[in-house]
Amino acid sequence: MTVESDWGDWLLRAVEDADPDGLAVWYLGCNGFIVKTSGGVTVFIDPYLGIGDPPRTVRMVPVPFEPSDVTEADAVLGTHEHTDHVHGPSQAPILAATGATYYTTDSGHEVIQEEDWTGNWSVTDDQLEEIAEGDTLELGDLTVHVEPANDPDADHPVSFVFEHESGTFFHGGDARPGAFEPVGEAYDIDLGVLAFGAVGMIPDSETGEPERTQWYSDENMIIEAANELQLDRLLPTHWDMWKGMTAEPTVLHNHARSFDYPESLEIVEIGDRVDL
Repeated sequence: MTVESDWGDWLLRAVEDADPDGLAVWYLGCNGFIVKTSGGVTVFIDPYLGIGDPPRTVRMVPVPFEPSDVTEADAVLGTHEHTDHVHGPSQAPILAATGATYYTTDSGHEVIQEEDWTGNWSVTDDQLEEIAEGDTLELGDLTVHVEPANDPDADHPVSFVFEHESGTFFHGGDARPGAFEPVGEAYDIDLGVLAFGAVGMIPDSETGEPERTQWYSDENMIIEAANELQLDRLLPTHWDMWKGMTAEPTVLHNHARSFDYPESLEIVEIGDRVDL
């Protein structure tokens, strides 16, 4: 599979040219992000540039860049093994072009082996690192903690806490509430990313028949997770991605109003930048 972008390379060049005062994050649609620090460290999280598997999963947002156009990356992180999080055509060319290290769990590494990243792309074994809850990564002026996640659809999901002198950023993958209270107690999180989406009738992967499907937190669940994490700012993701699963994130203002957390909502679209 060759990835072709709808947007050319302008977003990548904007990230490269950026000189954040602290920590900047760019939303890539789905659950993908680029994080860049004032020290020049660049990290990709769950960048997915595929179109899904129509007609079961149909991409509803642009493909924001081609992975072979990436020239600056220190690390790529995968929260869990699903194809829109660990995906060779989206991520292996980034590793090949930049020499970055890829970090994901054991189940993510099973996907890497199945897709033969080292055979199909110019990726070396020493670029592939297995992680688990409790691990800490030191990436220049950025510290990344690997924390638990409750995703009943995944084999081994994790979440990530990014600590920088300018603030703390959290990425929960596709996880739902249930495992985040210890994370919220351990860290003072300024900005947190949580997956949000509708329940939809999605064709079954084997029969093709429409089946009631939930992959992400609904309106009440995402606010429950935000309160477990004690988030200052909540940035909902994934609501834009799959046909039949899209949602309207502004409704979360009403769901959050009577709770302590989040203190504010960050509603962004693909390509937007948010700063800590």
